[in-house]
Amino acid sequence: MSRNTFIKLVSGLYLVLFILTNHAYAVRIKDIANITGVRQNQLIGYGLVVGLDGTGDDGKKSMFTRQSMASMLEKMGITLRAGDIDVDNVAAVMVTANLPPFAKAGSRIDVTVSSIGDADSLQGGILLFTPLKAADGQIYAVAQGPVSIGGFSAGGSGGKVQKNFPTVGRVISGALIEREILSDFAQKKSFFLALHDPDFTTASRVANTINSALNNHIAHTSNSGTIKINVPDEYTGNIVELITLVEGLGVTPDTSSKIVLNERTGTVVMGENVRISTIAIAHGNLSIEVKEQPDVSQPLPFSKGQTVVTPATDISVTEEKNALFLVKSGVSIGKLVRALNAVGVSPRDLITIFQAIKAAGALQAKLEII
Repeated sequence: MSRNTFIKLVSGLYLVLFILTNHAYAVRIKDIANITGVRQNQLIGYGLVVGLDGTGDDGKKSMFTRQSMASMLEKMGITLRAGDIDVDNVAAVMVTANLPPFAKAGSRIDVTVSSIGDADSLQGGILLFTPLKAADGQIYAVAQGPVSIGGFSAGGSGGKVQKNFPTVGRVISGALIEREILSDFAQKKSFFLALHDPDFTTASRVANTINSALNNHIAHTSNSGTIKINVPDEYTGNIVELITLVEGLGVTPDTSSKIVLNERTGTVVMGENVRISTIAIAHGNLSIEVKEQPDVSQPLPFSKGQTVVTPATDISVTEEKNALFLVKSGVSIGKLVRALNAVGVSPRDLITIFQAIKAAGALQAKLEII
């Protein structure tokens, strides 16, 4: 058995034991971080959808559709004026797609087709040959094929029935990749992990977990959101195996104390690390109800008197008598919730209470209103 094989075997066994001991309470590194440079690239192109049943663009309003048709026919050897073309069965569309990382020439990807004119529906249409470009202006894929809208639209002069959005559709596996994005990722001597939610404690835990699992000091943190990993000699040229091991490691991410309030919906979300100082809380509602009922005094017949209307006002005041309750310093979120539930406060009352606690300086957490 070679030295590299022995090292990989020992590292693998140690890694399995490490994962099993941390799996119960940890999350995978791949769920809280991504590898920098490994991402999708957006593609876009302009095309035409033909074969529509009279639901295409109105040539009088969407002149660019007529011009596009005239230009396409001219390239095929047919010369016509744009004004002589009827485009009721044609729709101008924008075609978008995402080019996956490490995509190879000859692979196929899905594309989304969106009408940019005044077409009523793309149902039954065929997307014609459409080059797709990236931000650098180079063509990376070519799209063509039948459009699926997953809905319908039908109606007359008196009404209309519609399901989903008939002016947006997809061409499944409709784009053929023609150009690859060159990458020397497999030969890299190091790579970086970027945390989705930057945090110094979490970054440190990720680095320590990787170093402990591989029994090698290869991970370093330079800031709260990035971890640099040097590729060991035994994984040179086989960085994929190393990434597979790293992504499967379990880490317990650290989170800051925060309370999120949504006043529109009355939603309150509190983190487990929220703490408050010793404080007394009382919350009650004052309700005032005013009722007016007219008191009519009508004279006797033939008395030549006048009818007198006297308003009678009845005012009642109701105030909830909620007692003060004491919350001690450092109380956990569970005890705080039980105490507030005992008082019978609603989610909207909680929003007011937490704002008041924050104003009093007794809330050791960030209060965020969305």
